[in-house]
Amino acid sequence: MYLEYWGLKQFPFENVPDPDFMYYSSVHEEALARLLYAVKGNKGIVMITGEIGSGKTTLSRVLIQQLPKLKFDIGLMMNPILDPLDFLREILYSLGLNPGRTSPKSHLLNLLNEKLLENLRNDMGTLLIFDEAHLISRATFEEIRLLMNFQLNDRFMMTIILLGQPELRGLVKEIRQLDQRISIRYHLNPFNFDETIDYINTRLKKAGLANSIIDRQALDEIYNYSKGIPRLINNICDISLMVGFISKAKVVDSKVVKNAIKDSE
Repeated sequence: MYLEYWGLKQFPFENVPDPDFMYYSSVHEEALARLLYAVKGNKGIVMITGEIGSGKTTLSRVLIQQLPKLKFDIGLMMNPILDPLDFLREILYSLGLNPGRTSPKSHLLNLLNEKLLENLRNDMGTLLIFDEAHLISRATFEEIRLLMNFQLNDRFMMTIILLGQPELRGLVKEIRQLDQRISIRYHLNPFNFDETIDYINTRLKKAGLANSIIDRQALDEIYNYSKGIPRLINNICDISLMVGFISKAKVVDSKVVKNAIKDSE
């Protein structure tokens, strides 16, 4: 809608987990480094937390992109609100198996064990990523803990990544045996002001813009509104570009951003 007006080749502020638009703040770089270390080193369970819209899902997609496809069998679960039995079935589905809807738990665990052993024979690691992990029930968390019993004398047979909002930390703390099994944990803090500016300019550049079209006062408004949360930055920047296009503004200034904030409330 506003692409041609602003000289853009694609929309710069889409709220989708596109690895090509990943912004590597110091926090996100460290989180990715920890994830890669954990996965390649078979470290068991990893927990990454952050506020809504802090970039957890995008980070997981970047991780997947950076892992050799022939070396890792990856199961990605986006909906963890399942009872323990259906949770196990969903894990098997995510790894390319079809366990059926009536199989008993013992059969599901045998299938998973066979899959893990097959991957080991093929020199492949097994990675399970659970997004929105703060929504997992206590009973299902117990199943996750028990999955870590799939191990050899010298290594775990799978790596589990839990991605969730800050309350995930408290939920895990309440299950001491699970908490003790988490080898690496990290929290994604929001961007500071300078990172917010760099984030915006980086996405505009990746979308095909050579020159900045958002002035300093507008950036102040964006930061004050978003508090450095990437999803909120995307929302207000996208609306601001649309408002600026409709009003035929030459640049996105503070007035444009304030109008965009009103439109988004």
